[in-house]
Amino acid sequence: MCFSAGASFAAGAVISATGVATMRKARQPDHMLFAAIPFIFGLQQLSEGVIWLTLRSSGQDALQNAAAHIYLLGALVIWPLVIPLSMFLMERVRVRKWILAGLLAGGVTVAAYYSYRLILFSVTPQIEGMHIIYHNDFPNGFSDIIFPLYLAATILPLFISSVKRMWVLAVLILAAFIVSVFLFTQVLTSVWCFFAALASVVIYWILSNPDEKSVVPETG
Repeated sequence: MCFSAGASFAAGAVISATGVATMRKARQPDHMLFAAIPFIFGLQQLSEGVIWLTLRSSGQDALQNAAAHIYLLGALVIWPLVIPLSMFLMERVRVRKWILAGLLAGGVTVAAYYSYRLILFSVTPQIEGMHIIYHNDFPNGFSDIIFPLYLAATILPLFISSVKRMWVLAVLILAAFIVSVFLFTQVLTSVWCFFAALASVVIYWILSNPDEKSVVPETG
């Protein structure tokens, strides 16, 4: 999170607990990955809390490096995979499912690219003001291609999904991105992930629909 270790740990604990409750709420196997999203976000926030602590003490380089890679693994690798895959698994409208399959393929490409970067190049977190910025020596030769693919994989599936109420999460995630881009450009990764983590608690509400089907019937 972008304020302090205590705030990161508090947010991580609350969001993780919400994730556990959401996974218990899921009634169908193909909803489980979607239900797990708040829990994963919570763990990601906890890892950034660890980064805050290591940056304020000495002799914690190994722990800092591990926590930074865990955090960025979530931000750059897990989300472009989990979001389109979870939407794909829940979708019942055939045309939308095909579109989601294409976005998932883009997400796989993005995840592979960022995995390569995280394995081969170093990452150095640093506190700047009330935020953590992740400095790296990644080559940026493909950024103009990869970043739009990343956005497509992490935002568009939520708008394409026919699951009831999913549009609410889609709007929240998009709004979080827009605010982060314009107000927190230098720390986009940290701030957008924090806002998205907060938004993810609505997944509990999305899956709380006892009187109606969660998805529309399958059509051609």
